[in-house]
Amino acid sequence: MRIRTEEIAPRIHVVAPEGDVDMSTSPLLRERLSALLKGETRGVIVDLSQVSYMDSSGIATLVEGLQLSQRNGIKFALVGLNSAVRAAFEVAHLMEVFQVADDVSTCLVRMGLER
Repeated sequence: MRIRTEEIAPRIHVVAPEGDVDMSTSPLLRERLSALLKGETRGVIVDLSQVSYMDSSGIATLVEGLQLSQRNGIKFALVGLNSAVRAAFEVAHLMEVFQVADDVSTCLVRMGLER
């Protein structure tokens, strides 16, 4: 799995994993999110548009990211969920827990983090 990270505005980061997020790859995503969510970050947007599959360990990683962001007062959201990933979040009843948007631009507006 490859993970792109981009600072799209001061202290606002997009983290974009590519491929499968599963038991073998979720630790890398957890490490990347943890580093961003402990700093002076204002917001983290996880772009899942290039994720083809996510298992429960990937979902748990994102839940941990959300919890860490809440403890540190950092906005956290998900964008670009394809139908398979969205279904996993719906089954786990997490669509209401996370801030979810179709794309980064819409997400920035909803979160009050316009560039």
